[in-house]
Amino acid sequence: MDSSKAKRLKTTERREPTEEKCITEPQNHGFELKKIIVQDFTRKGTTEKKALTFTGEKFVGNGAFGVVYQTKIVETGESVAVKKVFQDKRYKNREFQILKALDHPNVIKMKYAFLSSGETDEDVYLNVVMDYMPESLYDLSQSYAKRKQAFPNTLLKMYCYQMFRGLSYIHSLGICHRDIKPQNILVNNSAYLLRICDFGSAKQLIEGEPNISYICSRYYRAPELIFGNTSYTTALDVWSIGCVIGELLLNEPLFPGDSNSDQLLEIIKVLGTPTNEQVRSMNPAMKEFVFPHIQPYPWRKVFKIEVDPLLLDLLSKVLVYSPQKRLHPLEALLHPYFDELRDRNFKVGGKQGPNLFDFTSEELSVRPDLASKLVPGWYSS
Repeated sequence: MDSSKAKRLKTTERREPTEEKCITEPQNHGFELKKIIVQDFTRKGTTEKKALTFTGEKFVGNGAFGVVYQTKIVETGESVAVKKVFQDKRYKNREFQILKALDHPNVIKMKYAFLSSGETDEDVYLNVVMDYMPESLYDLSQSYAKRKQAFPNTLLKMYCYQMFRGLSYIHSLGICHRDIKPQNILVNNSAYLLRICDFGSAKQLIEGEPNISYICSRYYRAPELIFGNTSYTTALDVWSIGCVIGELLLNEPLFPGDSNSDQLLEIIKVLGTPTNEQVRSMNPAMKEFVFPHIQPYPWRKVFKIEVDPLLLDLLSKVLVYSPQKRLHPLEALLHPYFDELRDRNFKVGGKQGPNLFDFTSEELSVRPDLASKLVPGWYSS
């Protein structure tokens, strides 16, 4: 489903990069046995208010859009993450509007939300309560790197599949994440479950509406953004996923540029100098592009370890200059690299992983021509 057909989220466009006030220091929220009235989003299609008791809090981290804490709900016994962001009264919170629309096993889900006050009566904060996931893909990758171990291929395959599936769902709503990176992909490694998180930079792309090009963390920034395209598509997220996969193989960023121009140079070192046709596909407004001619570098030589040739082939179809030629996320799921996952007897770590084939009719409607191939014949929901 393209963005013109997707149901448009009712938000007010804000001045980029964000309307939220950055919170950089941990704050005491007083969650110790505190009962709070929250909006309940746990049941699809309904929003009710209920009282929940939160107890304890642990600072998890902060970013450009707010602070994240871990706490516990007494009534259910579950651990949850609470993301606190400044609520500017002049704007609707775009991330909040997007989170309300999301419901997928490979995307973080908002469970509850509530408002809290700050140091003054004028300061109002939105607190979004979500599933708690123990670590990010970045944390997991670093743990292997510190032990001087390669990221296990079977585990990598499981997580790559879930990344593409989650991305396909997001894109089916016309939403572009615009900041896919290992830190924004959460995992529960004991259950082999992955969820994409942090929609602070996300936006529903509407055909004909311009978008800012200075978006997405630099190492994962698609080349069309570097070329200043403001009419880009969700294909930029596919590029970012390719960069994440490359990083998991290298234990360091695949394209580690220290500026926008240097980022482009790092990409060219691997993909070679783009042709004029490729440049125009990234930004039709570019009239000419002058850069020393550099030949593409073979993917098998990019990595320090031996990599599954099928994975290298997948990367070569994802990390391409022309956005229109990158694999659709559902097409990526059908790549032979993932055939092992479709085996009825497949297990990871000696046990069954999460359900990979419980596709909804909405997911499959995006590419009905692929529906019969995405769900193995043996599978029954």
